[in-house]
Amino acid sequence: MKKILLLALLALPALAQKKSAALARPRLVVGIVVDQMRYDYLYRYWNKLGNDGFKRLIGEGFSYESCHYNYVPTYTGPGHTSVFTGTTPATHGIVGNNWFERETGKTTYVTDDKTVQPVGGTVAAGQMSPRHNLATTITDELRLATNFQSKVIGVCIKDRGSILPAGHAANAAYWYDGSNGAFITSTFYTQALPEWVSKFNAAGHAAEYLAQPWNTLLPLAAYTESTPDDVPWESAFKGEAKPVFPHDLPSLSATPTAAVKATEKASGEKQPAAPTRNLDLIRSTPFGNSLTADFAIETLRQEQMGQRGQTDFLTLSFSSTDYVGHQFGTTAIETEDTYLRLDRDLARVLDFIDKQVGKGQALVFLTADHAADQAAGFLEAHRLPGGGLGMAPLRDSVQRALVRAHGPGQWILDFENQQIYLNRSLLAQKKLELAKVQNEVAELLRQQPHIAQAISATDLQRNAWPVGLSMYQANGFYGPRSGDVLFVMSPGWLEAYSYPVIKGTTHGASWAYDTHVPLLWWGWHVPHGESSAEVKIVDIAPTVARYLHIQEPSGCSGVPLQEVLK
Repeated sequence: MKKILLLALLALPALAQKKSAALARPRLVVGIVVDQMRYDYLYRYWNKLGNDGFKRLIGEGFSYESCHYNYVPTYTGPGHTSVFTGTTPATHGIVGNNWFERETGKTTYVTDDKTVQPVGGTVAAGQMSPRHNLATTITDELRLATNFQSKVIGVCIKDRGSILPAGHAANAAYWYDGSNGAFITSTFYTQALPEWVSKFNAAGHAAEYLAQPWNTLLPLAAYTESTPDDVPWESAFKGEAKPVFPHDLPSLSATPTAAVKATEKASGEKQPAAPTRNLDLIRSTPFGNSLTADFAIETLRQEQMGQRGQTDFLTLSFSSTDYVGHQFGTTAIETEDTYLRLDRDLARVLDFIDKQVGKGQALVFLTADHAADQAAGFLEAHRLPGGGLGMAPLRDSVQRALVRAHGPGQWILDFENQQIYLNRSLLAQKKLELAKVQNEVAELLRQQPHIAQAISATDLQRNAWPVGLSMYQANGFYGPRSGDVLFVMSPGWLEAYSYPVIKGTTHGASWAYDTHVPLLWWGWHVPHGESSAEVKIVDIAPTVARYLHIQEPSGCSGVPLQEVLK
């Protein structure tokens, strides 16, 4: 017995040392989200990727080959929020990029906040905050765990791609204002831009990028993974005759100043003043990602992230991939070129992380906020099922049916996110039961072409939906913000708001082409390998929590990923 006790006492220091090592944290966490990145892009473009970007993450890190979203609609706002809260819109409340507010009778934007003021930009671009998010993020939890000593900063061209991942307790979030070509913020975070941000903005990086044409990185004939350069389903830039290379960015971005426009309108004569740049155009080019990488690297440098004795967290979202994808589609040379250039920008970021905090001292994950459908024209050209479903005609058909059944009136107040918001005041006035009319509309939708399913909000809430299409709808449903009737389009069919003209592509469905995204882990204690196990996007935040030995976010419904934690 004494011998056993002695051995146990001798083992205690070793166990304590092992536990102490296990509780260590990386110096830096970088959460990267690529907007509208399909999982298959990794391998579609594999042979043309460099060795220091996506291939480095896969070659040195861990890849989950079957990571999916588990709700609809698959949009940017809900996607970024779900990654960093570890839960779905049913809990965090971000049910779309926009939604109808019954209290005000108006549509609200996901990060809109009229209680704050812009810092460094316009009112329209700057009155933003994360107030609509009802749950904490993993970034919030890191701040809480370190008594607010950790530094958390969000960076993205899109406001929602910066604000929502950075969370409520972030030190800063920066996004792009195309009216002045600057990264800006709001008074939710600070009263004035840091000097280094002002200096970065003053350098005019956006204008420099737009001063050169967008030519392909490789010879045009080398883009064998893409469709020909001139196809009818791609959308040209305003001012272009065709959507083909080279894209003359200096000419396309040239625009008269507001003062010149006002003078011309008043006098009726063309003014000789020199044009300035439409700096917002950079969003729709791969150089928007390059600008984002430039600013992210400068953020790491100037804020000394990962060098202050605490674990810091940078959330970094690349959004130009989404703008390019919407305009040109998933098989365009423009899309391929954008990803090849992003690969180089990603390599620059990874290289700087190594230099800033040391190799293996940062934990990095990369995923996407959603994927994308094939362009409707591409599907039609190749006799594949799918196409564009006009939202306005669909809404009008339901409105007319309700008028025939119940008399004149504005029966539909809003129609978005594949949801219908009924005029509840009118229903009450007509003494109609809400649930009955909801089911009536659901039946009307089910009779429409290319609608796979429609369900009333009442039925959705009264039942449990562990699998199937209704599971996606239930996970994306938050009563105070969601509609009265929800529908799912058939596979391959997308929302065509400009119907009958259908250019480029979009996303938002529960089918695999919208839900299947990459999930790569790299760096701090990450083993090399891959897994084909089906995992969910909501599993990312609790996995980061286990790496950091902190509490998972308040509404977290995901589970830690065991293979990558070994």
